[in-house]
Amino acid sequence: MTVTKESVLAAIHPVEDPEMEISLVELGLVYDVRLEEKDDSIHAEIDLTLTSPGCPMAPEIMASVHRAALTTEGLETVHINLVWSPRWEPKIHASEDALMDMGIF
Repeated sequence: MTVTKESVLAAIHPVEDPEMEISLVELGLVYDVRLEEKDDSIHAEIDLTLTSPGCPMAPEIMASVHRAALTTEGLETVHINLVWSPRWEPKIHASEDALMDMGIF
């Protein structure tokens, strides 16, 4: 099976924001997944942001995304990049379903 950005996002999809109980993918907190081939193995670089720079759950959320991404068949290694630019804005980054769950219309 070929590793794709979509397959990595599907593996990450069950990981939820602990306060909102909404998927990080649906919230738009996973900004990018880049795949690299290194020595016949596939590596993923994942750009992730959080709802707030002061989020006390940052290490746990990053670890959960890392573990989930590694369940992607064919993916050997993962690195999580915590990024703050662009600043997360739910009306721009979140899916329609997530906006409805948050009460933003």
